[in-house]
Amino acid sequence: MSDPTFKQRARYWFDNTMSKGTKALIGWLTVITFALTAIGALFLLVAGQGSGLGGSLWTSFIHILDAGTITGDGEGAPYMVIMFITTIGGLVILSSLVGVLTTGLDAKLEDLRKGRSLVVEKDHTVVLGWSDQVFIVISELVEANESEKRAVIAILADRDKVEMEDEIRSKLPDLKTTHVVCRTGDPADPDDIAIVNPGQAKSVILLTSAEDDPDAQLVRSLLAVTQGGQGNLKCHVVGAVAESRNLPAARLAGGRGAHVVDANDLMARLMVQTCRQSGLSVVYTDLLDFGGDEIYMVEEPNLFGRPLSQALHSYRTSSFLGVLTKEGRCIVNPPSNAQLQPGDKLILIASDDSAIRLDGSRPVIDESAIIARAEPKHRPERTLILGWNAKTRMVLEQLDQYVAPGSVTDVVTDHPDAAEAIRKIGPTMRVQGLNFKQDDTTDRLLLESLKPGSYDHIIALCSDDVPPQLADSRTLVTLLHLRDMSQRANTRFKVVSEMADDRNRTLAQVTQADDFIVSDKLISLLLTQTAENPHLSHVFGNLFSPEGSEIYLKPADHYVRPGVPVNFYTVAESARRRGETAIGYRVVAEAQQAPSYGVHLNPDKSLQMMLQASDKIVVLAED
Repeated sequence: MSDPTFKQRARYWFDNTMSKGTKALIGWLTVITFALTAIGALFLLVAGQGSGLGGSLWTSFIHILDAGTITGDGEGAPYMVIMFITTIGGLVILSSLVGVLTTGLDAKLEDLRKGRSLVVEKDHTVVLGWSDQVFIVISELVEANESEKRAVIAILADRDKVEMEDEIRSKLPDLKTTHVVCRTGDPADPDDIAIVNPGQAKSVILLTSAEDDPDAQLVRSLLAVTQGGQGNLKCHVVGAVAESRNLPAARLAGGRGAHVVDANDLMARLMVQTCRQSGLSVVYTDLLDFGGDEIYMVEEPNLFGRPLSQALHSYRTSSFLGVLTKEGRCIVNPPSNAQLQPGDKLILIASDDSAIRLDGSRPVIDESAIIARAEPKHRPERTLILGWNAKTRMVLEQLDQYVAPGSVTDVVTDHPDAAEAIRKIGPTMRVQGLNFKQDDTTDRLLLESLKPGSYDHIIALCSDDVPPQLADSRTLVTLLHLRDMSQRANTRFKVVSEMADDRNRTLAQVTQADDFIVSDKLISLLLTQTAENPHLSHVFGNLFSPEGSEIYLKPADHYVRPGVPVNFYTVAESARRRGETAIGYRVVAEAQQAPSYGVHLNPDKSLQMMLQASDKIVVLAED
């Protein structure tokens, strides 16, 4: 092939300059304008119509920029012809300039619409991914940031920026002092993640994706955030795996700076705990969301060197929960005679951090109202599980750690995988018997034949072999049947239900079941709390574990005399003498009143109340 000609080289150079976009086009129009100005001035001078070089250039230039100038020309035919041609050239240049500017502006607006510009923020919260969880996370962060003048949430997801903003605006119209910034990109691509500036963020929340294998996406995102060139990442990263077997890989990918929780295992623990204790899910929801009482960690130098029993009664509007040692170890319900050491932090429940104030007054404790009643021995329990999903095996394993020997659990479901799974799980049960029946849990005749009133606990699970909305619909049908049967028999069933979609929670409340567990919502609340304070992962880890101290609702007449006016200082002191920590109470007469269902968490300790024998005290205890 022969060497390119001069014309080909010139054309190649011109094409390269034109491909550089709007700036190059404007530059060429500027050059053409100056060239046309010079040519017009030159013709004026040659025709003898100019008034010097400067005047000719100016005359030619204003005719190019303003076509109306030609109407005032009257210097003779040669002058008018030259200026007419110059004006026509100016019209072409100006129309081209308008077109170039319009195209460039449209391109810039389209680029902004794509959401690819850098988020120049500091101490903001980064959310990677998009699912129904995002609205729960945003609403909770809005509540948490209410005391700040300006807080920012930066969301990166593989969706259109404008669509994300519109959806957030429609579902969360009032963001208060929080500003939400949306960007479009792959939440597992380090270059795209850099757009939301995680290096300057205070926390990063990874949402569960809607992919067939969401944990693979989570691992990729963890690697991209922690090891993908984001610099020395100082913020903490939180996320949740959908399957327990992927937890080790996710924690390896996240490293020490990441807090990854096992969603299925956590929900299984919660369902077991709440099915055995009516009202417990209300307590957990109150602790996990930012709308009511939350968990705070404060350093109190005035209590250093003093026994923790003094910290228990030193806060009138805050409840003592435990201690975070200076070594970073979390101790829930510690011995009351242990001393608070310098550097230790108190773990407290309060409505807001501003409400945590040391009370210098001496607590009034009514010794005559305190009762020391022994705990009754555990008796065998009967549990009915309606439905089946990936968490059921863990639910059965957790039940086996709580129930007394001789207990029985019956599983009824038409899930295709249940029979084989039960056959494998049965021999591993240590203290409880396991029975299985394959049938449709929405069948009224089947439910009546099971005699649900004879069970101590009933768990209604969402099947995972059908779409979430259909699974919730079937669970709602089952709950409605149970409610009607309960009313007809004039008895009360202890039912814990699971909803796959939080939007169906309000529908489930009409069934008047004791508790409702919504997987996505509680996991989202836990991730948000951990994002704000990473130490809370250890607190909730202790509370959800069968080892150590957990939250229990125990009969009030085991602590104070029923029907006698007492304050919560007296209740807390009675619990302390039993090696427990009281953090609230439940009035059974209010058990059907949403949204608290009779639970009063972190009450004002000085206020008088009158508890009945059927009421409950919310305590931290080992059993």
